[in-house]
Amino acid sequence: MELPCTASGYPIPAIRWLKDGRPLPADSRWTKRITGLTISDLRTEDSGTYICEVTNTFGSAEATGTLTVIDPLHVTLTPKKLKTGIGSTVILSCALMGSPEFTIRWYRNTELVLPDEAISIRGLSNETLLITSAQKSHSGAYQCFATRKAQTAQDFAIIVLEDGTPRIISSFSEKVVNPGEQFSLMCAAKGAPPPTVTWALDDEPIVRDGSHRTNQYTMSDGTTISHMNVTGPQIRDGGVYRCTARNSVGSAEYQARINVRVPPLIQPFEFPPASIGQLLYIPCVVSSGDMPIRITWRKDGQVIISGSGVTIESKEFMSSLQISSVSLKHNGNYTCIASNAAATVSRERQLIVRVPPRFVVQPNNQDGIYGKAGVLNCSVDGYPPPKVMWKHAKGSGNPQQYHPVPLTGRIQILPNSSLLIRHVLEEDIGYYLCQASNGVGTDISKSMFLTVKIPAMITSHPNTTIAIKGHPKELNCTARGERPIIIRWEKGDTVIDPDRVMRYAIATKDNGDEVVSTLKLKPADRGDSVFFSCHAINSYGEDRGLIQLTVQEPPDPPELEIREVKARSMNLRWTQRFDGNSIITGFDIEYKNKSDSWDFKQATRNISPTINQANIVDLHPASVYSIRMYSFNKIGRSEPSKELTVSTEEAAPDGPPMDVTLQPVTSQSIQVTWKAPKKELQNGVIRGYQIGYRENSPGSNGQYSIVEMKATGDSEVYTLDNLKKFAQYGVVVQAFNRAGTGPSSSEINATTLEDVPSQPPENVRALSITSDVAVISWSEPPRSTLNGVLKGYRVIFWSLYIDGEWGEMQNITTTRERVELRGMEKFTNYSVQVLAYTQAGDGVRSSVLYIQTKEDVPGPPAGIKAVPSSASSVVVSWLPPTKPNGVIRKYTIFCSSPGSGQPAPSEYETSPEQLFYRIAHLNRGQQYLLWVAAVTSAGRGNSSEKVTIEPAGKAPAKIISFGGTVTTPWMKDVRLPCNSVGDPAPAVKWTKDSEDSAIPVSMDGHRLIHTNGTLLLRAVKAEDSGYYTCTATNTGGFDTIIVNLLVQVPPDQPRLTVSKTSASSITLTWIPGDNGGSSIRGFVLQYSVDNSEEWKDVFISSSERAFKLDSLKCGTWYKVKLAAKNSVGSGRISEIIEAKTHGREPSFSKDQHLFTHINSTHARLNLQGWNNGGCPITAIGLEYRPKGTWAWQGLRANTSGEVFLTELREATWYELRMRACNSAGCGNETAQFATLDYDGSTIPPIKSAQGEGDDVKKLFTIGCPVILATLGVALLFIVRKKRKEKRLKRLRDAKSLAEMLISKNNRSFDTPVKGPPQGPRLHIDIPRVQLLIEDKEGIKQLGDDKATIPVADAEFSQAVNPQSFCTGVSLHHPALIQSTGPLIDMSDIRPGTNPVSRKNVKSAHSTRNRYSSQWTLTKCQASTPARTLTSDWRTVGSQHGVTVTESDSYSASLSQDTDKGRNSMVSTESASSTYEELARAYEHAKLEEQLQHAKFEITECFISDSSSDQMTTGTNENADSMTSMSTPSEPGICRFTASPPKPQDADRGKNVAVPIPHRANKSDYCNLPLYAKSEAFFRKTDGREPCPVVPPREASIRNLARTYHTQARHLTLDPASKSLGLPHPGAPAATSTATLPQRTLAMPAAPAGTAPPAPGPTPAEPPAAPTAAPPAPSSEPPRSGGPHTKMGGSRDSLLEMSTSGVGRSQKQGAGAYSKSYTLV
Repeated sequence: MELPCTASGYPIPAIRWLKDGRPLPADSRWTKRITGLTISDLRTEDSGTYICEVTNTFGSAEATGTLTVIDPLHVTLTPKKLKTGIGSTVILSCALMGSPEFTIRWYRNTELVLPDEAISIRGLSNETLLITSAQKSHSGAYQCFATRKAQTAQDFAIIVLEDGTPRIISSFSEKVVNPGEQFSLMCAAKGAPPPTVTWALDDEPIVRDGSHRTNQYTMSDGTTISHMNVTGPQIRDGGVYRCTARNSVGSAEYQARINVRVPPLIQPFEFPPASIGQLLYIPCVVSSGDMPIRITWRKDGQVIISGSGVTIESKEFMSSLQISSVSLKHNGNYTCIASNAAATVSRERQLIVRVPPRFVVQPNNQDGIYGKAGVLNCSVDGYPPPKVMWKHAKGSGNPQQYHPVPLTGRIQILPNSSLLIRHVLEEDIGYYLCQASNGVGTDISKSMFLTVKIPAMITSHPNTTIAIKGHPKELNCTARGERPIIIRWEKGDTVIDPDRVMRYAIATKDNGDEVVSTLKLKPADRGDSVFFSCHAINSYGEDRGLIQLTVQEPPDPPELEIREVKARSMNLRWTQRFDGNSIITGFDIEYKNKSDSWDFKQATRNISPTINQANIVDLHPASVYSIRMYSFNKIGRSEPSKELTVSTEEAAPDGPPMDVTLQPVTSQSIQVTWKAPKKELQNGVIRGYQIGYRENSPGSNGQYSIVEMKATGDSEVYTLDNLKKFAQYGVVVQAFNRAGTGPSSSEINATTLEDVPSQPPENVRALSITSDVAVISWSEPPRSTLNGVLKGYRVIFWSLYIDGEWGEMQNITTTRERVELRGMEKFTNYSVQVLAYTQAGDGVRSSVLYIQTKEDVPGPPAGIKAVPSSASSVVVSWLPPTKPNGVIRKYTIFCSSPGSGQPAPSEYETSPEQLFYRIAHLNRGQQYLLWVAAVTSAGRGNSSEKVTIEPAGKAPAKIISFGGTVTTPWMKDVRLPCNSVGDPAPAVKWTKDSEDSAIPVSMDGHRLIHTNGTLLLRAVKAEDSGYYTCTATNTGGFDTIIVNLLVQVPPDQPRLTVSKTSASSITLTWIPGDNGGSSIRGFVLQYSVDNSEEWKDVFISSSERAFKLDSLKCGTWYKVKLAAKNSVGSGRISEIIEAKTHGREPSFSKDQHLFTHINSTHARLNLQGWNNGGCPITAIGLEYRPKGTWAWQGLRANTSGEVFLTELREATWYELRMRACNSAGCGNETAQFATLDYDGSTIPPIKSAQGEGDDVKKLFTIGCPVILATLGVALLFIVRKKRKEKRLKRLRDAKSLAEMLISKNNRSFDTPVKGPPQGPRLHIDIPRVQLLIEDKEGIKQLGDDKATIPVADAEFSQAVNPQSFCTGVSLHHPALIQSTGPLIDMSDIRPGTNPVSRKNVKSAHSTRNRYSSQWTLTKCQASTPARTLTSDWRTVGSQHGVTVTESDSYSASLSQDTDKGRNSMVSTESASSTYEELARAYEHAKLEEQLQHAKFEITECFISDSSSDQMTTGTNENADSMTSMSTPSEPGICRFTASPPKPQDADRGKNVAVPIPHRANKSDYCNLPLYAKSEAFFRKTDGREPCPVVPPREASIRNLARTYHTQARHLTLDPASKSLGLPHPGAPAATSTATLPQRTLAMPAAPAGTAPPAPGPTPAEPPAAPTAAPPAPSSEPPRSGGPHTKMGGSRDSLLEMSTSGVGRSQKQGAGAYSKSYTLV
């Protein structure tokens, strides 16, 4: 809504709104308009008092209003839908939301509801409707209407009343259940009101108890559901179940029967006692249970089947078991089983049959052997099982009385009733009685006699005895038993035969009932320390007596082993293998230096025999010792043990390095030199040194920084880098070996050299005092950033002109902190920077500060013109002052007539924008003086020069605009004015100079000529630069002005190289490209990590040519690119080069031990063995596991010290792998180690188990490498084939495209070309084309002070091989011998990398230079076609050397050694690269194939990532720089080879058009720099100045283009004429004919002054199709002015047509050569 408030008044009043006395809060819902306040999305809180207050400077007024916002009505009626029965009570509630003051009305079926005896309306606002005893007529749709003023709201509800008599809608059915089986009955009833359900069984109400439960609930639709749940039902729970539903209206019921089944009941029965043969009858009767009933019998769990004397008879509820004759087999448990649908029951009883005892095996007499086991057999049976008793009567006579046999451990009764005697004795002789009884019948018994026999047995012998080695010994043995007895002696398992072994003797004798045998040993030996046995044998057995004989002697020497060796101690352990059969009483250890004799031994005596290890201490580190050992027993001392040689471990050095000296090298580096510690204190091999250094300046933390280096010898040198500038450092040096680090040397101090300040002066201020004076002030930089002793300050300032150009940079040096700049240009913007400098040089410049000098009176106008426009008026025009010195406010024109007598001139004024003025009312025929002055706020400036003018009746055409040079950035609109006057009005025409002609400027979308003659050029480009001529013409004459338009473009790409790298920095240098016509304002350097595309920018001053990138990651590849900026914008980005900071990933030193200590549960690792690769190690991770398991345990460690592996398993082999990382990458190390056993012993290595799969493993081991190698070779073959196909396809595409381009670009040369080539040209960037040129024999070196050299005919007259057709001279220039370096080894180039950034200097070419330039001039015999070289080259030189840049030049090399040619390559650069260049080279090779019938093939084609390089050469005379550029795309190298032609085809190509050396004409001479114009080469043919006086830029543009169009394309040699070379000055030139494509032009003789070639670069020209046709007379005379030769450019043919092959020398064979062209 809107609150209106319209106000009026003057000034227009301001409107302010208030709500409740306060300004309106910020809310987007309130919009203030001219007509009032608009409120959107109205809310109740917007209620209140609003005031509209209007105010202006003359008063105020206000209007007040109240806004009340009320909520809308909202009605909710509940319930929404009600279904109930007749007679129910219905209540409807109507709830309202909104402001009060409303009324409510009720409607049923759209009719108003009125209260009656059944319906009442209640509540304060009639919000409740009550219906009691509802009837059918009360059904319908009820509405609640709420009304408040104009607002209404309503809601409705539906009431449905039904007949409420209950009815059963769902019930249960009859069923049969088993006893104990739970069941549930459900009844669902419906009625109104909802009914209640009750349950009854057989007309009796069911009482709820533990087994009867009911539950009841009502659904949302009014349905009442009741469940009767019966758990564990019994028979009494069966019957008729009834559910009854009742409510106030009526009732309904449902009933059904539920039956409970009855299981069978078996009456008890028993088996009577039975005897064998009896008849048995047993009944099994079921007294109750549901029928049918099935009865079965089982015996011992098995079903009984009638038969074999057993009969089963079954009836409806009874079954009987009948046995006709009972026997022992009928014993067992019998079960009667009855089953029906309700259950299965059973009853079990046992049948027992009694049998008297009887013998199964009767006892018999038998013999027993003394000491052996004997069994007296007796076996009986019966039932119950009989009880057996054994009795014994001693003696061999008739038994008198039996006594029960005592059952002990020696005598037992077996389960089969037999008697077991485990050891028969003599007392066991006698009668034995076996007696059995079981209570059934009569007992039974039987006797037997036992006889005992005695076997042979040993009764006496010594168990152990001792003998002394070398002494005799006797062994005795006594035996008894049944005779005869034999005694045998054995040694171990070998029978002793005295007849064979003379050392033994045996003697035997009887001694009563015993036999004594004696064994004699003569003498005893060590081998007799075994068990001897004597064996006694008779018919009943044998016995053996063991005698252990121990032969004593001195012990064997112990086996000695080294457990652990340390620097100054070692741990020994020994094992006593044989103690001489006597207890060891002690040990002796002896050791000595290996080089000494045992006379100088040291010994440890009487070591306890209970010790098996010892420590020897006080040894010298890194020494070699010999060790031996003795053992003792009571017999004597052993021999010495095997001598061991042991080297002690190294220990940390005990002495510091000596003669430590410091030498500051730079401002951030100090060179440290020292010597190794004394030899006797080194304690091992010195592996390296740790150099600690710290800053000793105030405020430093005093902590040492540590660097480490490997030892190289007795004297060491190390340079500390990245130090603070001009700071004092203390340095200490420590030596270390494998064992650790020794003491440090005494700290010595040194101070780094001074450096330039790292921060600019502070608080730099600039104040303009006058129009040419300004004051600059500043304060000293922070002392900590001076990096040396402050020498003074330097103020750098330069002017900024309106056109965006910068003025010359100037500087002033002072020691004060204030300087006054005088002689500044007036009213000019200046940029000012201040720097501090020290002895080391200039520091960092301050930020650029801008200042503008004050205005002053302007200078004179730069030019003035006056022309008559009629008989009484003239027009004067002028140029603005060169130095306006302020803002021009107006111009004043002065006009005076010397002859008029008026002393004061007339003055006229114009606005500063108007640069011409028409002065009227002048007298015809009278002369007037005119001049102009400019005016600024400072006053009138100097006047222009005065011009004299006289009004004329007829005014010829005159241009009042001025010519000159106009400079503009590209893509801007430029207006070139050409205002003219004259009578009649002149016609204006614009032309643009092109070549040697003028082309009219046509009007199109890019060019427009206004009616006032102004030429408008839209969005100018570089090609719009040039000389524009405006000509105004009428009947009275014409006038002309020339405007030189210079279009500024962004600068060309710089040539970027890497000059130096360190661990944290990369130093870059570059050579700027062409500045695009505007001074370079700075460079933007971008760099990123190699695998990232996140580039960082650095802005660099325009004066810098080098930059150091600091704070880089160690050992990391970086990509760098550079672009220059001028006033137009940023130029092309240089090629991306890559460089790597020093450093590599960590590696573990092979000289270091990985483990320093291992025991059974711990291992100590030496982390100092990690070599950081030059980059600090950031993390070390370890993982280890028991060998053969899967899970690794991880551990992180710091980069110094040691680490312990704990909680290891003892006697276990472990696998260990370590990974150390730094910024350059990660290094890995793996190892295996074994923990010691619990007793400190080592364990053997794990051997792979041998099994059945060994053959398979061997086959797998042998087969896998073979298969992998085969697959690798196949894959390599496929990859190489694919690459070859891809490269051949590229060449075919290049050829096809080249043929298309050549066919499109060929045009007829029947008429001279006027103007630039018409029609579009296709230009495609491809990789730079370079020619790799082989070395030439007989290279001639030019002098250092010469840029060119003449070659006379005499130089071609040397003797040549008879097989050769031509002789040649090679000229060679060393080019750019500067920081570019020698040839570059491209074998280690990464993809995408500029090879210049990674140089590997080859010793074989240490003096070579990649940018050398070389060409060959060839002279052939008159009878053969000439082989010549077309070369487009530029020379720039100085008195100190010669620099040559060659574009697309080549030299034909007659060599088969292409590798030699590659190694001696000289690269040539192209100004631009297109497919045309590759196509021409390809076409040339194909031409050779056609002309010479040679076999053409591609011998090599591979991809290289070498990118093009650029060169900028210049002179000290401020000559224009020349930069060659390219746009690299897909670099590659292809080599084309043409094999030699057949001998019969050697003369086919004689009359072929061939190129000749390039020569310069007069116009070329004009384009040479001054240093190249020499009288020795150039002579004037007439008295005229060969070079017109034009501005330098105009001259270069005109002559460059004119030269291109005035020269012919080729020269064809007449076979009868003399061959062409470079003539000596003054020598007559050969007559030749010029050959254009498919045309031949006759050429006059060359003048005597023709010079060697020295042209500049030329524009591109379409290639000419070569032809093999012989020369023919031309239909058009040649141009005058000397011979016309090919002006080669980057887009001209790289390789022109060639003649037949020429052999280099006779040793190569006549004509046997292969010509190779390699394109990069």
